[in-house]
Amino acid sequence: MPMQVQDLLKQSDKLPNVPDVVRELIQLLSNPDANYSTIAERVTHDQTISLKVLRVVNSAYFGLSRKISSIDEATVLLGMDKLKTLVIASGFANSVSEVEGIKLPDFWSDSFHVAELAQWLAHHTDLVDKDEAFTVGIVHNIGRLLIHLAEPELAVQVQETVANKRASRVKAEEDAFGFTSQLAGQKLLEFWRLPELLSRAVGEHKRPFAAGEPMPLACVLNLACYLNACVRNERDADLVREGFPMAVAKAAGLPESIVYELDDALSLDNGLDQLI
Repeated sequence: MPMQVQDLLKQSDKLPNVPDVVRELIQLLSNPDANYSTIAERVTHDQTISLKVLRVVNSAYFGLSRKISSIDEATVLLGMDKLKTLVIASGFANSVSEVEGIKLPDFWSDSFHVAELAQWLAHHTDLVDKDEAFTVGIVHNIGRLLIHLAEPELAVQVQETVANKRASRVKAEEDAFGFTSQLAGQKLLEFWRLPELLSRAVGEHKRPFAAGEPMPLACVLNLACYLNACVRNERDADLVREGFPMAVAKAAGLPESIVYELDDALSLDNGLDQLI
């Protein structure tokens, strides 16, 4: 009998441990009337997150002229938008301490970079909210994490199959588990009761046109993953522009001129790696 995604979710002791305050914050993202002051207060009481956030705020990346010692101060100086991204990134980066077959610093650094690229793209379209784009970038690969936590031996076999170029990751995962890590990620986000927009985007971003009408958020995530792979492989900027999926960009509501701005995206630095 083939494995089901639900079999992974039943192993509750294996699931990433994301703080409630982070999940509440994500649920508020799509609410224009959200009161973030209570969330900032909750963050203050979560010592792990607040210490990590303050460490980043006080880093050379932000270049502030004085030391910031409280979340309230950080909110005043940086604004709630920046604080939201730092809290969400920190909450996920600390959700697991060890995963067989995955180097967590590399995994989260990669996720943070996709998040930053997704947010950059969202700034260029009216169809996607930048906070939702950032968050979906952070969690876009959470399904792979879940698979490695729940089925480490099979997950490592999949890694080896992909590394040896015997199959694409999608094919290797479907052969080994009967489903992809994108579907596993979608089901985990649904299990956590995060907004449907995020869970669907995670599930659909690899093939945004497969389910009919493409979701702009899934398209932005698809493009962010493309750009991230280009950066990782040090692809020449002209080749990046040449290969940029314009049909996906159009579905995301991006202007055709976006290809001439890609150099800015390729040189992004988010300063978030210190959260790892």
